Amino acid sequence: MNNASEMPILVTGGAGYIGSHTVRLLAAQGRKIVVLDNLVFGHESAIVDPGVELVVGDVGDQALVRSLFEKHRFGAVIHFAAFAYVGESVTDPLKYYQNNTAEPVKLLQVMQEFGCKVFVFSSTCATYGVPDKLPITEDNTQDPINPYGRSKLMVEWVLADCDRAWGLRSACLRYFNASGGSEDGLIGEDHNPETHLIPRVLMAVTGEIDHIEVFGTDYHTPDGTCIRDYIHVNDLADAHAKALDHLAAGGESVRCNLGTGVGVSVREIISAVEEITGRTVPVKFGPRRAGDPDSLVADPSFAKQVLGWEARHRDVRDMVRPAWLWMSGPGRGRFPANRRAR
Repeated sequence: MNNASEMPILVTGGAGYIGSHTVRLLAAQGRKIVVLDNLVFGHESAIVDPGVELVVGDVGDQALVRSLFEKHRFGAVIHFAAFAYVGESVTDPLKYYQNNTAEPVKLLQVMQEFGCKVFVFSSTCATYGVPDKLPITEDNTQDPINPYGRSKLMVEWVLADCDRAWGLRSACLRYFNASGGSEDGLIGEDHNPETHLIPRVLMAVTGEIDHIEVFGTDYHTPDGTCIRDYIHVNDLADAHAKALDHLAAGGESVRCNLGTGVGVSVREIISAVEEITGRTVPVKFGPRRAGDPDSLVADPSFAKQVLGWEARHRDVRDMVRPAWLWMSGPGRGRFPANRRAR
């Protein structure tokens, strides 16, 4: 099947944050999507398109995955399913190596059995560790400093070996800081526990948490706080669609950074939240956390060159605004009185 828009696609972890936004875009493009998600961190309510089939189960359940391949004969797989709490990966590394590395290997075995040779992988800038140069390009040294980053890098290695061995073509998409939500407020960032900065600052605004703690004000940055590259989740979704088309058209395997190339500090995030919400953010300043680099910013030019992709949203307020719409929307969001059922 040569037309990528006609290929049945298996999306693992498609009920999660980035996965659900990608599924929504792909469905809007008329693609046939089957989501496989165990709903440990994903949400059934995040699958909003009635044409998308949701199967509840594990990526490592080879009998289930085989049955799905037999039924749908997928032409491609987009793999999001993973654990992503860095601190937990340090205290429980085997959980991460089992879920993030061993389970995808089982999925790849089934793909090989059925001759499916297109794989889009949700990777991370955590594979770089502390960068040896800025902005971060794809030829930066990959030296992750935690099991989470290593578990993702191992899959990148596995994919490269599968390419050489049986012609699997893959796109490893190394995200920077995913943020924002759908423009209509229908889906958004819904983690439990929530560790990401923008939703936590918004939680401080709503009173769900007492304050936002800023870790360190003495970094070598203009305002003393850490700088990161925040990438809109809809831009990430678009990158997955473009990576899928690249591979489906016969393109070679590719490894790309997904970021804006624009660094935003913690203080700037807080200011943007105050501007968007019209409320004061309660803040407490604390000491640095070990291992936090001053700045992590992508050079996204290679993704533009190879995939024809670049971020449309570069102003962090464009990421805060839909996140606030999601959190403050009726029947959803993070107000204690109307927290979504899990």
